[in-house]
Amino acid sequence: MDVDRLKKQMSFILEMDKSKQVFRQTYLSNASRKENDAEHSWHLALMCALMSEYANEPIDVAKTMTMVLIHDVIEIDAGDTYAYDEAGNTTKRDREVKAADRIFSLLPEDQGRWFRSLWDEFEAAETPEAKFALALDKIQPVLLNDATDGRAWEEHGVRVSQILSRNRKTPEGSEELWEYTKGLIEKNVALGKIQDDREK
Repeated sequence: MDVDRLKKQMSFILEMDKSKQVFRQTYLSNASRKENDAEHSWHLALMCALMSEYANEPIDVAKTMTMVLIHDVIEIDAGDTYAYDEAGNTTKRDREVKAADRIFSLLPEDQGRWFRSLWDEFEAAETPEAKFALALDKIQPVLLNDATDGRAWEEHGVRVSQILSRNRKTPEGSEELWEYTKGLIEKNVALGKIQDDREK
C-alpha cells in the first residue's frame, strides 16, 4: 500500500467536507433552510442515475455522476456566486480557476489530473456528459424553487428573462427535461412567483 497516496486521498476527503458549509440561495423542498453544496451535488448525482435516459445523446453515467459530484467543490475557496448576482459573476471565473488549481492539487497527481479534467469538461459544456450535467445543474434549482412556492425567486425578485437566459443551454443536454422544466417556470410566472418581464 502506498501510504503517502492514501494520506493525500484522505486529506482530500476531509477537505471536501467543507462543501457542507457552503450554502446556496436555493431552499430545501420543505423550505426549512437553504441547501448546501454537498446536498446539491448529491442531488444531481441521484438525478443523473435516475434520468440519464432523457439525455439527448448516450452518456457515460458513472463519469457524469462523478462530474456533478465534483463540479462545485471549487466553491470551498471561491464561494457560491448567486446565479443572478451580476457583479459577483464578473469575477467568478477567475476565483474558480484559482480554487481549482489549489483543490485538485491536493490529490495524488493522477487523480488530481482526472478530477481537474472533469471540472474543465463540465465548464466547457461541449461533450454529451457535460451538456447533461449542466442541464441537471440548471434544472434542480427550478425543481426546488417550485417545491417551495417560489420562495427564493420572490425573495430576489427574479425575472423570467433571467431564468430563461440562465437555461439557454439546458435543452442541449436534455430537450425532454427542459420541456418539463419550462412547464414549472410558466406555472410560477402565472402564479406571480416569477416576474414576467417579457414583451406582451
